[in-house]
Amino acid sequence: MNVPAFAIDAYKVTNGQFLEFVRQGGYEQASLWTEADWDWIQAQGKKHPQFWVRRGDSWFYRTMFVEIPLPLDWPVYVSHTEAAAYARWTKKALPSEAQWHRAAYGSPAGVEHAFPWGDNAPAPANGNFDFKSWDPAPVNAHPAGRSSYSIEDLLGNGWEWTSTPFEAFPGFQPFPFYPGYSANFFDGKHYVMKGGSPRAAGCMLRRSFRNWFQPRYPYVYAAFRCVST
Repeated sequence: MNVPAFAIDAYKVTNGQFLEFVRQGGYEQASLWTEADWDWIQAQGKKHPQFWVRRGDSWFYRTMFVEIPLPLDWPVYVSHTEAAAYARWTKKALPSEAQWHRAAYGSPAGVEHAFPWGDNAPAPANGNFDFKSWDPAPVNAHPAGRSSYSIEDLLGNGWEWTSTPFEAFPGFQPFPFYPGYSANFFDGKHYVMKGGSPRAAGCMLRRSFRNWFQPRYPYVYAAFRCVST
């Protein structure tokens, strides 16, 4: 597939960056949301990401087991709807699946690798995955996972939203022993996620793997980064 030139964030968007969006009234600006998403934000009374807690002027984060001060250098986990609004606020966009794939597995030499860092099997130094941790890590914690284009944190530490609706690739045929997976979700209501979370098994880190969720579901370990063209 031909992918025109684009620029992509070297790191996932952090809690600290998203906090600035919150402080600048991102959840109060209808122009940053589609009409349907704005109605959802208003109906839910959402003012910040699902895993955040505000007490006065202080912000906290609900981890798997305890509540801690908001870690500003961790990737922010948000719904696709919130990620898209933030991207509009920065005058950028969410990457398409093809753009994400190129940034992760491509190279200036035109060679694709099995993993962002090359063709060696995943190791703990390459990222926060395979149940190494219950929680995220700082977005710059795994330089050994850097891609050929110097993009970091692509596998693990949070699935990454794309702008691509989840649908079949050309020639798709469902497994005969499980016809409902994943064709039942080719409904235009789900978006592709790539990468992997801290709780993604190592076998799921192959470059062909695709995850998907509905855009307003808030309880998913999904981060994002932005692109510009």
